[in-house]
Amino acid sequence: MSGLVKKRLAFEVQFKNITFILTQIVRMQIDLEAEKKEILNRYKNLIKASKRRLEKGDKEIIRKAFEVSVEAHKEMRRKSGEPYIYHPIAVAQICAEEIGLGTTSIVCALLHDTVEDTDMTIDDIKGMFGEKVAQIIDGLTKISGVFDHTSSIQAENFRKMLLTLSEDVRVILIKLADRLHNMRTLDHMKRDKQMKIAGETLYLYAPLAHRLGLNAIKSELEDLGLKYTNEDWYRDIVQKLKETEPVRKKFIKNFIDPLNDILKEQGFKFKIFGRPKSIYSIYNKIKHKGVPFEEIYDLFAIRIVIDTPPDKEKADCWKIYSIITDFYHPNPDRLRDWISTPKSNGYESLHTTVMGPEGKWVEVQIRTIRMDELAEMGYAAHWKYKDAAAEKESNLENWLRRIREMLDNPDPNALEFIDDFKLNLFSDEIFVFTPKGDMKSLPLTATALDFAFEIHTKVGEQCIGAKVNHKLVPLSYQLKSGDQVEILTSVKQHPKEDWISYVVTARAKSKIKNALKETRRKIAETGKELLEKKFYKCKLDYTIQNVNDFVSFLKLPSSGELFYRTALGNVDVKEIKEFVEFKSHPERFKSKKKENKIEELVTNIRGSSDMLVIGDDMQKLDYGLSPCCSPIPGDDVFGFITVNEGIKIHRVNCPNAVKLLSNYAYRVVKAKWNNDHLISFLAGIKIKGTDEMGLVNNITKVISSQLNINMRSISFDTEDGIFDGTIMVFVHDAKHLSNLIENLMKVKGVTSVTRIDNN
Repeated sequence: MSGLVKKRLAFEVQFKNITFILTQIVRMQIDLEAEKKEILNRYKNLIKASKRRLEKGDKEIIRKAFEVSVEAHKEMRRKSGEPYIYHPIAVAQICAEEIGLGTTSIVCALLHDTVEDTDMTIDDIKGMFGEKVAQIIDGLTKISGVFDHTSSIQAENFRKMLLTLSEDVRVILIKLADRLHNMRTLDHMKRDKQMKIAGETLYLYAPLAHRLGLNAIKSELEDLGLKYTNEDWYRDIVQKLKETEPVRKKFIKNFIDPLNDILKEQGFKFKIFGRPKSIYSIYNKIKHKGVPFEEIYDLFAIRIVIDTPPDKEKADCWKIYSIITDFYHPNPDRLRDWISTPKSNGYESLHTTVMGPEGKWVEVQIRTIRMDELAEMGYAAHWKYKDAAAEKESNLENWLRRIREMLDNPDPNALEFIDDFKLNLFSDEIFVFTPKGDMKSLPLTATALDFAFEIHTKVGEQCIGAKVNHKLVPLSYQLKSGDQVEILTSVKQHPKEDWISYVVTARAKSKIKNALKETRRKIAETGKELLEKKFYKCKLDYTIQNVNDFVSFLKLPSSGELFYRTALGNVDVKEIKEFVEFKSHPERFKSKKKENKIEELVTNIRGSSDMLVIGDDMQKLDYGLSPCCSPIPGDDVFGFITVNEGIKIHRVNCPNAVKLLSNYAYRVVKAKWNNDHLISFLAGIKIKGTDEMGLVNNITKVISSQLNINMRSISFDTEDGIFDGTIMVFVHDAKHLSNLIENLMKVKGVTSVTRIDNN
């Protein structure tokens, strides 16, 4: 091949390459041009959606935010390949159109990812758009890290997010819009990312949307969450809804037609239509109530929305209720009046269930245009109805107040903190009344003690009981809607450890935990002084080093725990003398330690050469304290392997011990108490003596005042000058109980104090 031909072929290849490159550039240019047009088109739709809320100068601010966002995200693309700017515009569109937010929120939505994803800083935002926009963007940036990294960082981020939320509710409204658009475009993510984001959505964001009254957004978030966490169920329900749609439409038409005619005759301006239940709510009914799809009667609800003046709203809703129930028989147990007592998220509506055609129950929702907008758009719609919604806005303020209180003393455990916060997102609630008739909303299953803390922290801390509808009830009594509650208090009362199990609200839990910490700290202060005296008595220098070494010697978690136990009388001179000996001759204690070592119950039950291993599931067996002898730490105990109840711990002198040890020795394992935590255990004592004046008062003084022991119950019986008493107390171990018995024996008139072996 000649050189000329070679050159020509090389030129042709080069020409083709150049042509291909130029074609690609032209195509790219066309695509870029098309994208620019699409971006502008989406921006115009945003302005159109927000037009009715815009005031003078607002359009210019939104345009500026749009341009800043376009420039900041110009090199970025989403997983789908689309320009990233599509996302902030879509979030702003949801804020304007579906939530009904104003200019500040639209600006923040357009800029919400700039600080996190680009070189822009909060100070840049503040310089261009002011303090308020910067504050909201800062809150939005902090939320993004809530579910990532370690739990301690998670807790801190969650706290910061809530702090911003409590200052400006728009933070969470914009975040919900952001999450909704992410859920709508989740198809392009990897499966593990889809599961993570969908799980977060169902765990926190959907309940938040519900709590803020964003019903439409809450339902869509739940449906999309189900789509990515349980696709088979989602598709199955969608398919069944499609298949049954023609029958459903026909039924709705037959139900609505006669009502249409009557309401028109009565002169009402209204809309009436069938509204399908969300896929997620159908899924919940199938899963939790065990009802097949075919047997769910409320796949839809009939909604009647009337146009009526504010002063006639309530009366007209009840008029329509009367018309409907004249035509269709109502179920008296299914009337829900959310007009007289709106839900704490602002929801107002009148619900009834009536027997429709073909013998099927149908839910009917009656509301006004204002109520409907509040139900669908939540608190964002309240700005439109500011005067009428004043009461509901105060409900939001109450909720935000609770969040602020939680933030004052948040639980250091991230998951507990988030769970406590979620208690404030309750979907079911009750309404109870004070003696003066003031109404309070509480979560379903709230107790009298929850109500006490809802009134005031001091009332909660000093609560000794309650009267519900004029009848005395315990602190743990579960309230019901309509209950009138009077709290009984005493200045001598203080929060107890078991109170935590009596309450469900985050506020009450937080306040009880704080009070217990403070009480424990005060007791520990007394113990510190007491320990110093005991050290000097044993000729041991009271230094930080010696205290820390003593903590290690007793295998306690902290010096605070040591001081606390000392105050309760659980650290005596004998142990300090042993510690002094240990410091002088540590080698003696090594051999002792080996002799006294007892295998820990669960870890050594498997694979130990001198013990029988029963099945592979042995390590999964739980411990349980046997009720026949109620062992407490310090008692000599053994474990007995049961077939169905795991390992039961018995005292060596238990009434059943002989039988168990002789007949079933192969099922007995060695056991010892863990010394790491000081927990309260219930124990019973019997007291006998002569009936002296003020005896009961002297006994309770020793228990409560001198030894800081909590009593669960106390009962005394006297006959012919002799008394017989039973007291149930919470103690930490056998030494604690022994100390109590010794002190009670010193009370004048007491002749015997014994532990109850079987309670």
